[in-house]
Amino acid sequence: MGVRTRSTTTRNWAGNQVCVPATVAGPRSTDEVAAIVRDAAERGVRVKAIGAGHSFTGAAMTNGVLLSLDAMDRVEHVDVVTGRVTVQAGIRLHVLNDRLAEVGLAMPNLGDIAVQSIAGAIATATHGTGAAFGNLATTVVGMELVDGAGRVVRLSEGDERLQAARVGVGALGIVTEVTLQCVPAFRLHARETIEPLADVLADVDALFASADHAELYWMPGARRCQVKRNRRTDEPAQPQPRLAYVRDKWVGENLAFGLVCRVGRRFPQAAPKVAKLVTSAAAERELIDRSDKVFASPRHVRFVEMEYGIPVAAIPEAIDRIGRLVATLGFPPLFPIEVRCSAADDIALSTGHGRASGWIAVHQYRGAPFDAYFQGVEAIMDDYEGRPHWGKLHFQRAETLAPRYPEWDRFMRLRAELDPAGTFRNDYTDRVLGP
Repeated sequence: MGVRTRSTTTRNWAGNQVCVPATVAGPRSTDEVAAIVRDAAERGVRVKAIGAGHSFTGAAMTNGVLLSLDAMDRVEHVDVVTGRVTVQAGIRLHVLNDRLAEVGLAMPNLGDIAVQSIAGAIATATHGTGAAFGNLATTVVGMELVDGAGRVVRLSEGDERLQAARVGVGALGIVTEVTLQCVPAFRLHARETIEPLADVLADVDALFASADHAELYWMPGARRCQVKRNRRTDEPAQPQPRLAYVRDKWVGENLAFGLVCRVGRRFPQAAPKVAKLVTSAAAERELIDRSDKVFASPRHVRFVEMEYGIPVAAIPEAIDRIGRLVATLGFPPLFPIEVRCSAADDIALSTGHGRASGWIAVHQYRGAPFDAYFQGVEAIMDDYEGRPHWGKLHFQRAETLAPRYPEWDRFMRLRAELDPAGTFRNDYTDRVLGP
């Protein structure tokens, strides 16, 4: 059976979530996962799975058995004709992107980070931007999971349970394998510009209609913002020269940015100047490259994040209110706000269930104060029936979340069916889904 170790302290990527599981196991197959879960269930011990640890919440934390799915990272089957690809749940997105490119396929959309495991990304409804594109879970057309009794359950198209299970928040079982509906490989023509925020927000629908994938970054207090527009194209690749890429992505967005954040955290009185420096550092550029290379960038400056989906039409007012909130804070954010959009879907606990989403993400440098900022933003998002990203920080509880999801009860029935004894419970699921 996969490697097992005794208790070891486990932290997430941001370092804000910590647990000390009784056992850490590294299964290599579905059968090994099932055996571990059966043993734990018989002993009344809880089980959680962790991928890249990129959730900012405690979704993967446990003092019971922690499963690392890092060894379950294989591509099991590829059908180039249909575009359907079956992979083990632990494969990281950046590895999946490379494997897909080798056979002329791609994910239809991605977020701006590609280190997550596919299971973690779909479980939390991780998304990119694009008015015509849903979150990553909408690409799932088949799934294999191990339920709370250690039984292997296979869900395929036509099984109504699949609709709910695609965004499971880690509460339905240990996902071991997924089948994804991919698309032919494509390139993106990326344009990054600096524009007046007021002009961009004057017609937010026009912003999101201006490219297949559009988003903006704004540092509160600044009059201008960075706008990224990625358009699908058949044009020949014109990637950024290697030296320019290193300058922008590694030196600018990581080394230099990390330095100014550390200065801002160490010397709070300098934080406003640091924030202005971050704003002025944004540059304009244009390139054409493989889709996943444009969607995702290296992120080595660690932070904590909150993100809410609200109606697209509410974005301008919400951004204005956040700007006024930030002006009252004792410690300003050191990261810009990110604004994106995504399409509606029909998945029970998807943040996009039944409505298109305008996304507002707020960040703070790791170790810098963020409670007042995030709590204030959440209060604003509540006014628009905001739905928090399941893998990012928020302060909601089951009783505040249930009214925001029309099929909440449907999900809870499936949870009772697949995990009646609560093998996959932890503090986070107890808070946001109920015990």
